[in-house]
This record gives sequence, structure tokens and C-alpha cells, in this order.
Amino acid sequence: MITSFSNKSVREIVQLNQKARARNKAGMFVVEGVKMFQEAPEERIVRVYIAQRADRGLREVYGKKLDRVSCEVVADEVFDRMSDTKTPQGVLTLVRQYQYRLQELLAGKLYILLEDIQDPGNLGTIFRTAEAVGADGIIMSSHTVDIYNPKTIRSTMGSIYRVPFFYTEDICDTIRVLQNNEIHVYAAELNGEKFYDEYDYRGGTAFLVGNEGNGLREETAACADARISIPMEGNVESLNAATASTVLFYEAYRQRRRS
Repeated sequence: MITSFSNKSVREIVQLNQKARARNKAGMFVVEGVKMFQEAPEERIVRVYIAQRADRGLREVYGKKLDRVSCEVVADEVFDRMSDTKTPQGVLTLVRQYQYRLQELLAGKLYILLEDIQDPGNLGTIFRTAEAVGADGIIMSSHTVDIYNPKTIRSTMGSIYRVPFFYTEDICDTIRVLQNNEIHVYAAELNGEKFYDEYDYRGGTAFLVGNEGNGLREETAACADARISIPMEGNVESLNAATASTVLFYEAYRQRRRS
């Protein structure tokens, strides 16, 4: 049992939770909670840490999986230091990062491109929605929040394990790659040329959504095939980035279900 706050594994988990640089250098990230452990692919699990108070209960339910992976029990007060949440569920899983290449994502027909999304909850929700509609990938600008941020991870509710993603240094160059692969790109803006439901999304489609506060940069929006908007009533200035992404995704999903 790990009982010391200065234990190497304890310090490693704390660093991985707090610093993107540490996560990238190690090529690993931390997921917390029973659901995230349950859904984690065994071949990507590096190690599992269980709080002493939760050991018996977890082994009764997940004993077979725990027997197949490296696992350590941690004294409760030390586990609480390792945890990133106020009310830890008693299990932390150290997982190898995913590394996708852009070419791996291009075999599909439905994508979303995100420029400088900053809120971890927004990004996590977009991942969940992408999985729900069967999207083929998420492409993010290099200044988008880190997908391996603990808050983002929790918001994905497991979709991080199943939805391919790619960070790009040049989003306009990536848009051109998509267009060369017969994928039409639609930029979501407040004053689009047409409303979002006036286009046909049954072919190759990628929606382009911008930063929560500033929207898309003009040079990015100009790279798209068309500019679209979501109609709104009242005094609402704009929709949350995750909400806008959901509206667009489900219009494409609706059209494809009927085709």
C-alpha cells in the first residue's frame, strides 16, 4: 500500500493532473472515477490506483479487470491528495495518450473543426455529441484547451476513448486538406449567408466553430465553403459553443437518417 505523500507515483499523478507539459512528456493522462476506469481500454491502462476505503467494493464488481492490469492500493488521505475532485470515487486510472494522424480521420464524412475553444466543459460536451451522432473526428486548433485536462476528460464521459481527434498548427491548411478530400466546410457565424438548415449535409461535411468569446477569426472563416448561422429570438447574442455544435451535428444526423 502507498502511504507516503512523497511517493514517486503520488507526485507523478499530481503533476499529470496539473500540467499539460508533464502529460505530453510522459505520453499519459489521468482519468478519475468508476465509469472512466470501466470504459478504459485495457491495452491503454498503465496503472490503476484504488483508495483503501474503496478497495473491497471495487474488487467485488471489477475484480476480473483489476486482475488483468497493474493496480496499487493507496491510503485514503494520500489518495485524496492525488485526486483532482472534491469528492473522489476511489479510483484513478493512468492511461496512455492517443496519437491520431490527420490522414486516419479522412475516411469518414462528418467532422467538426474547433478554433481556440477554451472551456473544458464545452470541449468535453462536443466530444460526447460527436460520438452520439457518429461523427468521424474532431479537429482542433493548437490553442484549443488540452483534451487531456482533467476537467475536459470528465466532461467527455468516456467519449475520449472512442472519438478520433487531431490538433492542427494551421487550421486553414487543414481545411484545404478536407476540401481536397471532398469534404465541404461550413463556418458557423452570427451573420452567415444562410441559415444552417438550408444546406445539404448528406455528403462530406465539416462544421467550423470558433472561440466562445470571439467566434471565428475572419481569415479562418474565409477558408470555408460557406458561412452559416443559427436563427435566434429574443435578446440572445450567441449560443454556447457546445450548444451550437450540437445543433449543427444533429441537423446533419437528421438529414442522413432520412436519406
